[in-house]
Amino acid sequence: MLLFIALSVIVLLMWQTWQQDYGPQPVPVQQAQPQGAPVSGTANTDVPQTASVPASSGPPVAGLPAPSSMLGTGGRVRVVTDVLDVQIDLKGGDLRQAELLGYPVSPDKRDTPFRLMSDEGEIFVAQSGLLATGNEAPDHHAMFTTTQAEYRLPAGQNELHVPLVWRGSSGVVVEKIYTFRRKQFVIGFQQRVRNGSDSDWVGSQYRQLQRSRASQGSYLTGYTYTGSVYYSPETKYEKVSFDEIAEKPLSASYAGGWVAMIQHYFLGAWIPESDKLNQFYTKALPGDRYLIGVVSPNISIPAGGEGSLSSQLYVGPKDQNVLPDVAPGLELSVDYGVLTVIAQPLFWLLNWIHKLVGNWGWSIILLTLLIKLAFYKLSETSYRSMANMRKMQPRIQALRDRYGDDKQRLNQAMMEIYKKEKINPLGGCLPILVQIPVFISLYWVLLESVELRQAPFMLWLNDLSAKDPYYVLPVLMGASMFIQQKLNPTPPDPIQAKIMMSLPLVFTVMFLWFPQGLVLYWLVNNILSISQQWYITRRIEKAAH
Repeated sequence: MLLFIALSVIVLLMWQTWQQDYGPQPVPVQQAQPQGAPVSGTANTDVPQTASVPASSGPPVAGLPAPSSMLGTGGRVRVVTDVLDVQIDLKGGDLRQAELLGYPVSPDKRDTPFRLMSDEGEIFVAQSGLLATGNEAPDHHAMFTTTQAEYRLPAGQNELHVPLVWRGSSGVVVEKIYTFRRKQFVIGFQQRVRNGSDSDWVGSQYRQLQRSRASQGSYLTGYTYTGSVYYSPETKYEKVSFDEIAEKPLSASYAGGWVAMIQHYFLGAWIPESDKLNQFYTKALPGDRYLIGVVSPNISIPAGGEGSLSSQLYVGPKDQNVLPDVAPGLELSVDYGVLTVIAQPLFWLLNWIHKLVGNWGWSIILLTLLIKLAFYKLSETSYRSMANMRKMQPRIQALRDRYGDDKQRLNQAMMEIYKKEKINPLGGCLPILVQIPVFISLYWVLLESVELRQAPFMLWLNDLSAKDPYYVLPVLMGASMFIQQKLNPTPPDPIQAKIMMSLPLVFTVMFLWFPQGLVLYWLVNNILSISQQWYITRRIEKAAH
């Protein structure tokens, strides 16, 4: 019965994933727009609060041609480092496109980098601007200028500064400076204000991530969360789904923290200065687009003076060795769900083994061996109970023949035998029940950890986070389950016996779409269990003779 309940839970999870992939999808909720309001891309909808409309600074001095975008464009500045290939639009100085050079799209396309950000198709961009009180300030619709169309990080140089300039009609000059560093996905960001007007400049900066609702993932990635999250010392890690943004926008003030849009393996995050109180906000836009951002407190710059506002922008993988050093709590974007307390130690141990052996496949095998050793005594007790149950099968069958359909007397007689022989009929279920939380936790580790993305093992197994393309591992796993079933005692109930014998086939079909690494873990675990169970059963049967 316990095994049947566990199987039912797994089947329910499969059904939910199937529904998410192929079932009817909810109609996106969009906020109603006032009559005559612009449809998209205006300060009335995607700027966090009312700001003065900036004066145009004229056409850009330089910039690469840019593809058409529903966000508008003013030409592009391309920036290439050793890890990033990004494009910044001169309209607003937004980061509109980001490719991660060390992360190919697939093992078969090693020369094509993964594109994390884009303003075409599924929109995902990083925007910023200034909000002024009684003076000019450029929001992310203002036109900036630059002196170069392309910047590249030279060999031997560790930093690359990319300045963009906006000039207002009253003498206010704003310079946006992106700072790229070698081997880093963290981008420094600064907005310098030179107040050439004849009055004080009072204003703040906002930084936001805009994203459209992503298309449904595959069966494997159906449960990976795509959407907005934020972190603060008070609330810790919080998800804000697109539907929640549409229903009830966020508005709260926190010191420190960060906001992000996350997806499978990757994220973009704005990280404000930790010593300032920032306003966190979300908003739904027309076109099924959503914002999450932060607004800094006001600063005052006297006439003829200068001031600056700083932040950091992370655009890259959910690397658990890097994220804790970027910002507190950023590693929580690697979302292992409710079993994080088990999954994180499993990943730490798996990562430690990988540092020794250098191959994630062998690391999974060694991790499986360590888990098996940790539960060795429990498994030994359970297998001994199953072996004793197997030994009692002739006596149990004799009782069934004697009592026929009298279930009550049959059960009483069976319990007397169990009590006399000191057999626990539930003991055989313990190994699988104990493994279920570990199994689910390891599933999330293999599914969420970018370190295992496209990690090869051997032969045709070139991506441990993807399914086996030839289904060899699932078939071997099913065969190992069948062998293990033969070592177990046959359930006295014919219906239960049929259910148990069908489990290898059910699990084989289910595992066809599971990550190679997870099937490898289950296969190795079964092989170790078969060896241990065969040895214990043989020893008990010899002792009986």
